Amino acid sequence: MKLTYQGLQDKAAWQKLGIKLPSYDVEAVSKATVAAPRWVHLGIGNIFRIFLGGIADKLIGEGLLDKGITCVETFDYDVVDKIYAPHDNLVLAATLHSNGKRDLAVLGSLCEAIKAQSGNAQSTKRLKEIFTAPSLQLVSFTITEKGYALRGSDGTYLPYVQKDIEQGPQQATGAMGVVTALLYERFQNGATPLALVSMDNVSQNGKKLRESVITMAQEWQQRGLVTAEFVAYVSDESKVSFPWSMIDKITPRPSEAVAADLKAMGIEDMDVVVTSKKTYIAPFVNAEGPQYLVVEDNFPNGRPQLEKAGVYMTDRNTVNLSERMKVTVCLNPVHTALCTYDCLLGYEFFADGMKDPDLDRLGRRLAYVEGLPTVEDPRILSPKAFLDELWSERFPNVYMGDTSARIATDISQMVGIRFGHTIQAYLDKDGNTDALIAEPLAIAGWMRYLLAVDDQGKSFELSPDPMLKELTAQLGEVKFGQPQSVGQHLRPILSNANIFGLDLYKAGLGERIETMVSEMLAGPGAVRRTLQKYLPA
Repeated sequence: MKLTYQGLQDKAAWQKLGIKLPSYDVEAVSKATVAAPRWVHLGIGNIFRIFLGGIADKLIGEGLLDKGITCVETFDYDVVDKIYAPHDNLVLAATLHSNGKRDLAVLGSLCEAIKAQSGNAQSTKRLKEIFTAPSLQLVSFTITEKGYALRGSDGTYLPYVQKDIEQGPQQATGAMGVVTALLYERFQNGATPLALVSMDNVSQNGKKLRESVITMAQEWQQRGLVTAEFVAYVSDESKVSFPWSMIDKITPRPSEAVAADLKAMGIEDMDVVVTSKKTYIAPFVNAEGPQYLVVEDNFPNGRPQLEKAGVYMTDRNTVNLSERMKVTVCLNPVHTALCTYDCLLGYEFFADGMKDPDLDRLGRRLAYVEGLPTVEDPRILSPKAFLDELWSERFPNVYMGDTSARIATDISQMVGIRFGHTIQAYLDKDGNTDALIAEPLAIAGWMRYLLAVDDQGKSFELSPDPMLKELTAQLGEVKFGQPQSVGQHLRPILSNANIFGLDLYKAGLGERIETMVSEMLAGPGAVRRTLQKYLPA
């Protein structure tokens, strides 16, 4: 049995294994999508394939959508060559429930996979065809927070962004440069309206995407590479809209256990692939059952009936409140705070770390005690109920196999949103941060994690992060077993508003965090003792 168009012909064999198949003609939908694309997505990794691919699959299966999704990869081209192409863009979705039940389904809604590769004439030509098609209604994104960044921590343009700015739309390589260049093609070929929808865990993600696109357009205009009319086009939200969104579905790396089970069932080529850019991906995607997508309903060229697939279509303020609830309090801060402590205390899987009473106390203090009072209720979702589901069903789900190392990826790009909002809320309300304990402990845990030495003094590998080299160099003189070595080495990091959204010393937390890190360096077991000191049982 193979996950291909040909392999799906033997429907009885798949159904005998309890695997749900598309109820529609997958090849016919794919051909229709190529002919008149309606929905394009950039960043075609795991969460996209099972969540958005699942939404489109449901709508197509119920006769509410006649086209699938055109998939575009801007970063890791191995994903197209090693996962999409060999399997005719099909994906095997494995939903892992906390009671051990596993639902399996083949999704046929991903209809074309393209590499946005500079210098590839065929891909460039095809992307221009897609983006100039009047039928195209939306472009969605899951490219991670760093995909939208134009500037580094020092405020200057990143080198590849500066190169894109200077060379212009015809030679753009970065995601924001490529998207803006393709919008220029659309502008030159009828200027049909379009919605660009970020679905990444970025606070006010639509605003961030819009700012990056307009900045690229303005920089090109100043160099005479595009017209002022183009800048006006992307700046007019009745022509090019940037709806805000909140997305939530924990989607870990593909599980070797799931791969083994699928192969034992007789399905071929289910191996997990690690690409040259360290993307962990497989022909299948494993994820939890609970999922949330809240989207601002602003689509100037129309849209699919997303609400019929469980998407909350609403106004910008409700999206913003829902996103704040999740990203700044309920889910992401707990993930970010606890994953580093997991690495320090020897837990590979996040669900295992949640069984640790000290870490459970840290997470609950961070979310329920310090965070929840700062949340404004979005009403479509209850913050308290959302948290309760996390603790009762989602965090303890051992079948997910979600590693803390995965969660710890790119933390430098996240801490400003995940902790800075709550810190600022206390400053605004109380004029100080004296009531905060879990917030500084979370940041101290990240600083301690960056030393790459666990609580027993053993070295471990840090997860990828665009600032890793800079951060570890800054902490190079801070040593395990030498609390006094902290000195002034944390100050350039903790005072950096580009990282945290504010200067933590001015917020009254810098010295406290320095003290906590010093205490965590006292020797074996010092991390746990520090947790227990500040959060006693």
